[in-house]
Amino acid sequence: MRLLHTSDWHLGHTLYDVSREAEHGAFLEWLLDTLEAQAVDALLVAGDIFDTANPSAEAQAAWYQFIAKARRRLPRLDVVVIGGNHDSAARLDAPDPLFAALGVKVVGGLPRAGGVLDLERLLVPVHDAKGHVGAWVAAVPYLRPSDLPPVREEVGDRLVAGVRAVYEEVLEAARLRRRPGQALVAMGHCYMTGSELSELSERKILGGNQHALPVELFPEDVAYAALGHLHKAQRVGGREGVRYSGSPLPLSLSEANYRHQVLVVELKDGVLEAVESVPVPRRAEMVRVPARDAATLEEVVGLLEALPAMEEGVPDWRRPYLEVCVSLPRPEPALRLKVEKALEGRAARLVKLTPAYTGTGGALAEARPGLSLRERTPEDVFRARYARDYEEPPTEGLLEAFHTLLTQVQEDAS
Repeated sequence: MRLLHTSDWHLGHTLYDVSREAEHGAFLEWLLDTLEAQAVDALLVAGDIFDTANPSAEAQAAWYQFIAKARRRLPRLDVVVIGGNHDSAARLDAPDPLFAALGVKVVGGLPRAGGVLDLERLLVPVHDAKGHVGAWVAAVPYLRPSDLPPVREEVGDRLVAGVRAVYEEVLEAARLRRRPGQALVAMGHCYMTGSELSELSERKILGGNQHALPVELFPEDVAYAALGHLHKAQRVGGREGVRYSGSPLPLSLSEANYRHQVLVVELKDGVLEAVESVPVPRRAEMVRVPARDAATLEEVVGLLEALPAMEEGVPDWRRPYLEVCVSLPRPEPALRLKVEKALEGRAARLVKLTPAYTGTGGALAEARPGLSLRERTPEDVFRARYARDYEEPPTEGLLEAFHTLLTQVQEDAS
């Protein structure tokens, strides 16, 4: 049977206040086409459907429309979804009666009944092309510390031990239901040891790096573990069958060079046969000027003027996102104005303008060390603060303006 593993959609996400709604819509349409073209039997979505616990009406509509379209186009498709750390467990679980009627399994938060795990909700059979159960999915959502059972003090890290206890219980229950030829599949939204975080758009969860989970959480009889949370697609611990699919869209400028993808997983006779990476088309490119480090304003203006011109008929949401990094040896009050003027008629849209200061970066006390603050004149302090950002000395006009303001402050205080 064939599974498609994806995660971290972050519907409702904005990039520097620019809506990603159209990009997400294009991805979801592409995903439907891919599910059909790849003859997928089950879709696994490993958390972070939404970008926030209180998503916009548009983000929720995109989610429900996707489910409705998937059911119309692919009536045999099994859909299994778990909640992530960005999701509201209660919000994902609320439409469960409706989703259950559609044959869609959503586990937003860790379900308990009478104080014990509700295994009926956590264990999901998925079916092959002939309608037979081909695998049992242990659909464990993002685990908050309050979800974890108490453990003995001598076990070491109590949070990791608590997570291990949850997975052990769910996986053991899956083994009891599993029949020969059926695969054991796990889902999780967590941070694993040996994995690589995105620089700007992820955070370590379950208490930080000291609580990263070991790959041994998934024993060798688990044919495949579909993980979410990390936006960079990667294997865990060198295991072919323990993977983060990564996010389908770059969620920060630092993710521009990631390989954004979904994973098609082939299972045969209860074991992993193959994992195929299917790249997600990039609908809006991300451009940095210059490509690395920073350049002077004159160099940046030249690079911006050489960017491709805007094409007629291309919608705004398809225009490339642009980050500009300018080296500043002196103040440049008209920086944004000059950058925007150079971009007139260009396809790229400016979302981030980053000044790279060329000064010493040192603390004020490092300028003329040995002098106390009482011994420094206001001009000394001003020059030291200016040198922290800029390599060139302040101009005479700027010093004159400083002394005019200083005189005014002293007169007002007297």
